[in-house]
Amino acid sequence: MTPVQTPPDLRALTTLRFLAALWVVLFAAWPHLDVAFTPVAVTKGYLGVEVFFVLSGFILSHVYLEAAGQGRAGGFSYRGFLWARIARVYPLHLVTLAGMIALGVGATVAGLTVSESLLDWRSLPAHLSLTHAWGLASSAAFNHPSWSISAEWFAYLGFPVFAFAAWRMRERPLLATGVVAALALILYAVFAALAGFSLTEATFRWGALRIVPCFALGCALYLIHRRAPVRPAGVIALVSGAGLLASAALGLWDPLVVLFAGGLILGLGGLANDRAGLFASRAGVYLGEISYSIYMVCAPVLLLGVNVAARLTGADDKKLHIIVWLGVLALIPVAAALTYHLVERPARKALRGLATRYGSGQVALKPQTDSPERVLQPSETIV
Repeated sequence: MTPVQTPPDLRALTTLRFLAALWVVLFAAWPHLDVAFTPVAVTKGYLGVEVFFVLSGFILSHVYLEAAGQGRAGGFSYRGFLWARIARVYPLHLVTLAGMIALGVGATVAGLTVSESLLDWRSLPAHLSLTHAWGLASSAAFNHPSWSISAEWFAYLGFPVFAFAAWRMRERPLLATGVVAALALILYAVFAALAGFSLTEATFRWGALRIVPCFALGCALYLIHRRAPVRPAGVIALVSGAGLLASAALGLWDPLVVLFAGGLILGLGGLANDRAGLFASRAGVYLGEISYSIYMVCAPVLLLGVNVAARLTGADDKKLHIIVWLGVLALIPVAAALTYHLVERPARKALRGLATRYGSGQVALKPQTDSPERVLQPSETIV
């Protein structure tokens, strides 16, 4: 199989993963904080998932586009690609699914209040097959955030289609990005008119559709990056980041946040690692590496932590004092670090080892010989 070069690591985008996960965590945890005011930007925290989706299209294109665009001639194996994706997301999904089931059963036995739909066993087959964001789950059961992993799986299955289209537009990246952005805005407008709510708020029923415009935008933006990293990258990142924050804080149309997120990703992607500042720091990169675990353990930690803290402090309405709330919140990265090192990383390594042993036909990758940077292996790509 013809080896293809692995592109250099984009550390600033790894740190951005953590910031997107943090936005989602604040959105999920804020209702349990005993304060009278909720910033609009916090209520828009579900859009952190959109940031993940655009990142996913961008980074998977960064690693796989050339090979996938050329098909077998480029050394691309669809089976190997999917196995690498399964190794990346499925083990932790199974563990958090089992954890939520255990917590739900335990909470019921202990007399703690949990959602009636938490243990909806009819949804279990869809969760096990990663199809619960395809409209195949009867309710938002078990580990709710995992719906986005189901949506990612939908995009992974369709990646050759995205790659086929993107590769043929590689000489016209601005046109490709403009067309994708325009079609995305049309889709958002039409969906809202027909469904009565924004596509950016869809989860279990329409999650598979929700990822499509974001993932396609990420693929198109990568074409711009592939031709030449944007300049001045820092200014583009700063302006796009400010636009994203302002749009969220003012409660503007959600798709505007998606477009600004794309600009932020393009800008940060154009920053050299030695010029990315805090975004390339060791702490930022590490938090980005465990961001998938942060996202996946958020719900079980909040379920357990809030209920226990509420009982200990007598907060019957589950509204916690800010000190107690921050203590519960601090448990999330701690639990995430544990699941990353004990579950996510070793399971990924083991599954990829099986692929090597039994010849699953992955894309053969070799590092660039002219770059001193640590390379981004497929197992490290953004979810």
